[in-house]
Amino acid sequence: MKARVLVPGSATGDLLCLGEPVSFWGGIDPRNARVIATGHPQHGAVISGRVLALERSVGSSSGSSILLELLARKIGPAGIILAEPDQILTLGAVVAQEMSYARIPVLQLPLDQFKHLPGRLAIDENGNIT
Repeated sequence: MKARVLVPGSATGDLLCLGEPVSFWGGIDPRNARVIATGHPQHGAVISGRVLALERSVGSSSGSSILLELLARKIGPAGIILAEPDQILTLGAVVAQEMSYARIPVLQLPLDQFKHLPGRLAIDENGNIT
């Protein structure tokens, strides 16, 4: 499977596919990488070290700083797959890379292809998902 590369990088990890969009600002705890958004289907799930697949993020542009903080603490996701391009999460990943915190891939893949993602996957620099 091939995805559009928004931020290059490689990753390997278990997939966490979020059933609904989430705001990183107020929806993800930067201290422990848990989904804390009340009523979210994956409330309590940990995103650390996993490849996170979500339709899009919602909410504040401050979400990029939460992703940056997670990556600086080495508890961020291994990679992110989005159905819709997202400037907020993309910015957080780019800044983390520039600050030498982490280099994680951010990809775009049509939502209808999420169901074909394996439970554990690898992403290469070119956006190939296996």
